[in-house]
Amino acid sequence: MQERHLDREKYFEEQANTSGNYVIPFIETIHNIVPGMDILEVGCGEGGNLKPFLDRGCNVTGVDILESKITHAKLFYQEHDKRKNIKLIASDIYNPPDVLKKQFDLIIMRDVLEHIHDHDKFMNYIKIFLKPGGLFFLGFPPWQNPFGGHQQMCYNKFLSKLPWFHLLPGRLYPDLMRLFKEPASRIKDLMEIRDTKITIEGFEKIIRKENYQIIKQTFWFINPNYKIKFGLKPRKMNALISGIPYLRNFFITTCYYILAKK
Repeated sequence: MQERHLDREKYFEEQANTSGNYVIPFIETIHNIVPGMDILEVGCGEGGNLKPFLDRGCNVTGVDILESKITHAKLFYQEHDKRKNIKLIASDIYNPPDVLKKQFDLIIMRDVLEHIHDHDKFMNYIKIFLKPGGLFFLGFPPWQNPFGGHQQMCYNKFLSKLPWFHLLPGRLYPDLMRLFKEPASRIKDLMEIRDTKITIEGFEKIIRKENYQIIKQTFWFINPNYKIKFGLKPRKMNALISGIPYLRNFFITTCYYILAKK
């Protein structure tokens, strides 16, 4: 397992860096991020993605189902000079408290969609939080990409660096993890990601069904987050590969989308 997943403050800073240097510029090709905007992050974790938006004077709200992550997030923001403009809520998004029952100018989700069960249900439901004319940013890794199974989370160093082994059929995938002494709890977590996997084609089928419009999309060969994680220069996927359905899922490490309600 990578040290960054154990050091939550380091992970917070990585999220803030990628959000500020790549996510916001991507959104601002469509709409400027200005003070007073209402921003919601679903699955915010420790809230690192929200920091650049808060720094710009936005009113930000982060919601996560895990109370432990919200507890950490509140600690990270307790000294921020704009801390009055942030709300951090431990809640199931399907059962929101009254403070969350409002609409937002922008909803963001980065590396969360691939963990959610029943993507159709979620994409239909989340629209209630989006203002008319509001935007919805999503970033997610296609399932078949080299580390689409999140195997970098493995405790075994060899498995954590082994690409594509999450695509092994049947019982071979969990059996290989057991062979390398991965604990049952970690195998369970990674098998759940297998259950909630998402592909580009599957995602675009859902958004057509749920009456979203794609405002902008970008496919990355080298994920922007890899710059701070591994020192790799972000690179967009070759246009030829990006245009080949199904095959592209094996090489695109993350997808950026901006959606709007039709």
